[in-house]
Amino acid sequence: MNHLLPDAARIRRGLVRLNRRLRQERGEGSLSPNQLSVLGHLHRHGSATPGEVAAAERQRPQSLTRVFAELEAEGLVVREPGTVDRRQSVLSLTAEGRRALERDMAERDAWLAEALASLSPTEQGVLRLAADLMERLADHQEP
Repeated sequence: MNHLLPDAARIRRGLVRLNRRLRQERGEGSLSPNQLSVLGHLHRHGSATPGEVAAAERQRPQSLTRVFAELEAEGLVVREPGTVDRRQSVLSLTAEGRRALERDMAERDAWLAEALASLSPTEQGVLRLAADLMERLADHQEP
């Protein structure tokens, strides 16, 4: 495992730099990183309690309270009482929230598509494979 540390560090550096560049390619008035993570979670997993979203994003619910309120005020999410425990609220993505998320992703995807066009077909194929592998790594759980 230790022999993989240099590779792990190099991959992490590349991911951090690319992530930073993708953030720079977002337009004015874009969603904040926390807003994006909440909307992205609801888009991928469906309705959830604030605690479930916070746990999935590895944050405390209190840290996201303002984010939830902002998203609700902007009409990007709705908060409704839970069906099992009516004291607990459930957040759901609205159609406007889905559109805002898609607009934000589209800006970054356009930049990335342009950058990908500068690579050879073989390099593009390697990155498609790497994308699949990064998804698997992101889902990796320690035994």
